[in-house]
Amino acid sequence: MADRNQLVKENFISWVESGDLPELSCKKAPKEVGLTNEEVIDLFETQVMSRHLDLQSRVMQKKGQSFYTIGSAGHEGNAAYAKAFRPDDMAFLHYRSGAFCVQRSKEVDGQTPLYDMLLSFAASSEDPISGGRHKVLGSKALNIPPQTSTIASHLPKAMGAAFSIGLAKRLGHEGELKNDGVIICNFGDASANHSTAQGAINSAGWTAYQSIPMPIVFICEDNGIGISTSTPTGWIAANFQHRAGIEYLYCDGLNLVDTYEKAKLAEKIAREQHRPVFLHVRTVRLLGHAGSDAEFVYRDMAKIEQTERQDPLLHSANILLSHGILSASQIVEMYQAIERRVANVAEQAASRPRLTSAEQVMASIVPDAINEQQQQALYKAVSPDQRAKLFSHDKHNLKKPQHLAKLINWTLLDALAEQDNIVMLGEDIARKGGVYNVTTKLSERFGKNRVMNTLLDEQSILGGAIGLAHNGFLPIPEIQFLAYVHNAEDQIRGEAATLSFFSNKQYTNPMVIRVAGLAYQKGFGGHFHNDNSFAVFRDIPGVVLACPSNGEDAVDMMRSAIKLAQEQQRVVIFLEPIALYMTKDLHEEGDGLWTSEYQHQSLAEHVINTGVKAHGHGQQVCILTYGNGCYLSRQAQQLLAEKGVEVKVVDLRFLAPLDEAGIIAQVASCQQVLIVDECRETGSISEALVTLLQESKETQAQNVERITAKDSFIPLGSAAYHVLPSSQEIVDKVQVMVEAK
Repeated sequence: MADRNQLVKENFISWVESGDLPELSCKKAPKEVGLTNEEVIDLFETQVMSRHLDLQSRVMQKKGQSFYTIGSAGHEGNAAYAKAFRPDDMAFLHYRSGAFCVQRSKEVDGQTPLYDMLLSFAASSEDPISGGRHKVLGSKALNIPPQTSTIASHLPKAMGAAFSIGLAKRLGHEGELKNDGVIICNFGDASANHSTAQGAINSAGWTAYQSIPMPIVFICEDNGIGISTSTPTGWIAANFQHRAGIEYLYCDGLNLVDTYEKAKLAEKIAREQHRPVFLHVRTVRLLGHAGSDAEFVYRDMAKIEQTERQDPLLHSANILLSHGILSASQIVEMYQAIERRVANVAEQAASRPRLTSAEQVMASIVPDAINEQQQQALYKAVSPDQRAKLFSHDKHNLKKPQHLAKLINWTLLDALAEQDNIVMLGEDIARKGGVYNVTTKLSERFGKNRVMNTLLDEQSILGGAIGLAHNGFLPIPEIQFLAYVHNAEDQIRGEAATLSFFSNKQYTNPMVIRVAGLAYQKGFGGHFHNDNSFAVFRDIPGVVLACPSNGEDAVDMMRSAIKLAQEQQRVVIFLEPIALYMTKDLHEEGDGLWTSEYQHQSLAEHVINTGVKAHGHGQQVCILTYGNGCYLSRQAQQLLAEKGVEVKVVDLRFLAPLDEAGIIAQVASCQQVLIVDECRETGSISEALVTLLQESKETQAQNVERITAKDSFIPLGSAAYHVLPSSQEIVDKVQVMVEAK
């Protein structure tokens, strides 16, 4: 089989020299759309650079020097819209955007795009964006967050960033993005079918339909095929041409003049009218999906050759020739000179060092904390009179013991008052106050721009939060029920949690994600409202997972969560046990032992505490637990004491990362350990705890047992309690353990 890479390269030269070039779809002279001859030459140079980067990556792969060959061949027209927008317009790009990155580099002083991208190809630790962790298109200097998405999962955060621009202006917030900025977001026609794309575009239109600013340009680069699956002819236009709230434009992405003109129009609409634009760009895909893709297996050779005749570099050459800007020999000379230049730079890049240890690889998982001066500037003082007004609706209850939901609510009230950059978003959290009234009065106190209802789309909620964080906000998004997060978990796993890692700590998206979840809701709702599986969070590197069991701890933990996000730039998940929201009593009705008084403390004074918390001093059995399990274990603790068995209950509180030293210290003096885990036997945190204790050399526990939920979904009604741990089960288990010893 012929080497298509070599053929495409040779055919370009042959067809330019013979003048056998494709017909131009746009006959306008470059000056008619605002391009000088020099600018057209510059754009063509960018296209050629991008092409030779693609070709060189395949040469490097054969030499064992490169590890990623998905290229931009056929999509080089995105150089034109890189020029059409400002360099400070944040761009969320897909992987065929090499020409965009090269062209934007030319707009910013001090950039070395060829060397930088080749370092990325070679996975060198000197790669300026990812430090050798991935071949990603991104740059802090160019306002391009690194993007590894192949399925349009970057669209929700692009939408959130666009929304943040108008929000910042309304709130007087000085963020990373300018008040007249525009967000650029491109993706392919195949990716446009993914739920993340559909949801983000729908969210943008939903917002704009209500006359809320949404300055974003969605750019669909339509090459007609996704790996081997063809996009139906006319599908993208039919799908997006008449979307409510969104302006649709079309251009021929093979033609620099047409692409630049339409991109400038899209930019004008988005910047001046603050409306979303869908720019549909016709492209082709050359050289297959990637270097490993044998395109001839699923595509007729005649179709491959026909596509190669539509090479956008040939269209650009025709523009240069037909308008007398360059001669054929000058075009070929430029093409060959850039080929030699790229090859020389590639040799240098391939020789640069790579990551050589696990420590180096993992060094960017956890972001760097902001400096002390920045921390001090975060918090503002709230006077006693201001707090009195803030809590006027609850002034008679402030000194009374309260349940978990109320104490979280008051903590959020104080936090919103102390930090102007906190914004909350989620379904029904505004005037309704959330399904369980945890956010009640927050919207009334701080307004709809800081506590806002979203549409019912978890991907847009979480992606929107990531975008807000890109503009200096500290978002606190809410997922209404734990089961609902599974619709959107990739926004946490593949987007939020990876940003620091793939940008070598240059980009962060700190946030506190509130999730109402877990079981024991007295039969309400079935498995969608009684989801007892959060394993999805526990294996995401760098994410902090908190789970309070009571109001007193929730206050302390929420403050710690906010400071972890704000000061240490962390992604924090705050898992709130629904069944304990309104719980007041522990042992008998009216005892009020699961309530506590609200202890006010400013965030500036709060010291982050992610340690475990022990209840009791018994040494016969140490119970390790969390959430509802802590509540049940505390009930069992008293019943066991009445039988002469003294146990210690240790509330884990933070479930990722575990306070391993604190756990070992609490277990060290105990004879036996019982783990009470309300989640399923398979995949629950009990497995990690057993492993920790087994591997530790510092514990004296001779026996480690566990109680977990069954490997079952939670059924409706009283049947739920047949598959969940109970306080009596804990009592019985401890007694058997003690008697056996």
